[in-house]
Amino acid sequence: MKNITLSADAALIEAARARARAEHTTLNEQFRRWLDGYARREQQLSEARSVIAELRGRLHVGRKLTRDEMNER
Repeated sequence: MKNITLSADAALIEAARARARAEHTTLNEQFRRWLDGYARREQQLSEARSVIAELRGRLHVGRKLTRDEMNER
């Protein structure tokens, strides 16, 4: 694993560390997760688009829903 150095406001770093502690993890682990997601975002978007394209035209409601039906929870 390679080390890098980042710069940020001290108060922001402390707030992030406090949140990480509250989530039972470390700021370093949170950054690794973020970096992984950031690096893979284009791949994930491409995969999602492929799934949407595959499903397009295959799913049918059967009839148009009313506004009330669409907003039912």
